[in-house]
Amino acid sequence: MKKILVFLSIATMITFGLSNFVYAQEGDNGVDTTVAAADSTTVAADEAVQPAEAAQVAAPEADQPKTFHQILKEKFIEGGPGFMGVVLLTLIFGLAIAIERIIYLSLASVNTKKLLKKVDEAFQSGGVEAAKEVVRNTRGPVASIFAEGLNRFDDGIDEVEKSIVAYGSVVTGRLESGVSWISLFIALAPMLGFMGTVIGMIQAFDDIAAAGDISATIVASGIKVALLTTVFGLIVAVILQIFYNYIISKIESLVNDMEDSSISFIDIVAKYKK
Repeated sequence: MKKILVFLSIATMITFGLSNFVYAQEGDNGVDTTVAAADSTTVAADEAVQPAEAAQVAAPEADQPKTFHQILKEKFIEGGPGFMGVVLLTLIFGLAIAIERIIYLSLASVNTKKLLKKVDEAFQSGGVEAAKEVVRNTRGPVASIFAEGLNRFDDGIDEVEKSIVAYGSVVTGRLESGVSWISLFIALAPMLGFMGTVIGMIQAFDDIAAAGDISATIVASGIKVALLTTVFGLIVAVILQIFYNYIISKIESLVNDMEDSSISFIDIVAKYKK
């Protein structure tokens, strides 16, 4: 339940941020329109007095390049709300899961060498109960594996090792939880883009059939809209792929760290079990 709440909160924040971004862009466009209207009034007044100077001022304003955000928003709208909206949802949910996994994995990382040193010192000073207290007060999967091994301390070193191996598999599964959904969104985004492209091409041919003639303007507009869905789908897949590879590398690092520290932990337990 806690993971679901975290996931929904992250998705809400991302959606709210994107909506604010769109509203901000629309507000900017509104301001630009107001400024442009004021400039047009000023230019019109200047044209009555100095038409040559007005032409020199209006020319640079018309040549001002659009920002990347403005171009991105225009292309997104041109692609159509249907498939473009679905592709955007894959990006939002994929990023929500990726951010949740990154936060979880970051909190799961601990200094295992320092933890092993504390466990060794606790064994020396207070025995197994002191060692249990140390791992209970330490966060992360490594500490939970150590706690599971210490619970089997009285059963012998073989039982300690078996419990560590068994619980290590459980912890690894928790670390990999939700990663398969990111890979699903990575595959789904370009597929939705290609589907939008195919549907757009069909609509373009329908327009040609309705017009009864092959016109460059009819074909070009339909194909342009169709290809935009593929472009945005590929962009979403690339973004999510970067997050996916980072998460996988983080999980592999944590698993290797758990395996190395578990070997050292068993050596410590065997030393004090004698």
